[in-house]
Amino acid sequence: MKVATDSLADLMRSWSERVDHALDRYLGEDYQAPGLLREAMRYSLFAGGKRLRPLLVLLAADACMGALDKAMPAACAVEMIHTYSLIHDDLPAMDDDDLRRGRPTCHRQFDEATAILAGDALLTQAFGLLATIEPPVVAGKCVAELAHAAGAPGMVGGQVDDLHPPEGEGTLDWLESLHSRKTGALLTVCLRLGGLVSGTDQERLDGLTAYGQRIGLAFQIADDLLDVEGSAEAVGKEVGKDSAAGKRTYPSLLGVDESRDRARVLVREAREHLAPLGPAGHRLASLADFIVERDH
Repeated sequence: MKVATDSLADLMRSWSERVDHALDRYLGEDYQAPGLLREAMRYSLFAGGKRLRPLLVLLAADACMGALDKAMPAACAVEMIHTYSLIHDDLPAMDDDDLRRGRPTCHRQFDEATAILAGDALLTQAFGLLATIEPPVVAGKCVAELAHAAGAPGMVGGQVDDLHPPEGEGTLDWLESLHSRKTGALLTVCLRLGGLVSGTDQERLDGLTAYGQRIGLAFQIADDLLDVEGSAEAVGKEVGKDSAAGKRTYPSLLGVDESRDRARVLVREAREHLAPLGPAGHRLASLADFIVERDH
C-alpha cells in the first residue's frame, strides 16, 4: 500500500507542527540560558526545514504501534543534534557558508563564538531530553544509540573523513562508507529510537535499521544531485560548492544518471526491508520516495 503524495505531505505538515510546539516548550521562557545564547539556539532551530529526522522517529514509533507523545523527546533530541551539526558545518573552519535555509547562517547572524556555543548547548540539551524518557532503561539505550550515531563512530567521524579524505580514496565503497556515517548514521538512529521507545521486537528493529541505512545513502545522493542541478533559491544555500571544491560526490564518481538510478535501487531495497512492519510501514515506504524526489 502506498500513501498518496498529498496525504503524506499533510501528515508531514501536521506532525512537523507538533514537533515545533514541543521544541518551543523545551526552549521556552523557562529554559535557563543567557538571552543571547537562547536567541541563537532558537534562531537556527526554528529556521525552517522539513523536520525529516524527528518525523522518522515519529513514523517509526507509529509503525511500531507506539504513542507519539512518548516518542516526542527523542524526536526533538535528534532535531537538536541535526541543528547543532548544521551550525558547526557552516562555520568558516568547516564549509564556510553564509546562507542556510535562505537566511544568514548562525555565525553570520551573531558571531562565531556564539554559534559554536549555541551548537554545544543544543548538543547537550538533546541528551538531557533523552534522559527524560521512561522507563529509565529505555532512556539509557536511547542515549547510547544516539551518542554512537552522532559521535566519532558516526556523524562526526564521517565529517572528519570528508574534510580530510585518505590519500587515493575515491571508490564507491569508500564514498558509501563515508556517507553511511556522515549522513546515514543519524537518519538510521532516528528509526531505531522510534522503535526503542515503542518497545518493538528485534525483527522490526532490524527492518527499521536496514531501511534507515538505505534511505540515508539515498538522501545523500539526492543532496549531491541538488548541488549539481538545484538552485540556491530552492535549496536555500549556495549550490555547486562540492564540485568547485573538488569533493568526491556521487555525480562526480558515477555521473548524474547513474547516481539517480543508484538512489532508486536504494529506495526499492529500503521499502523491501519494511516487510516485518506489515501495512503499518506504508508511511515509511512513501517517505522513502519523497526523499529522492525532493527539490530542496
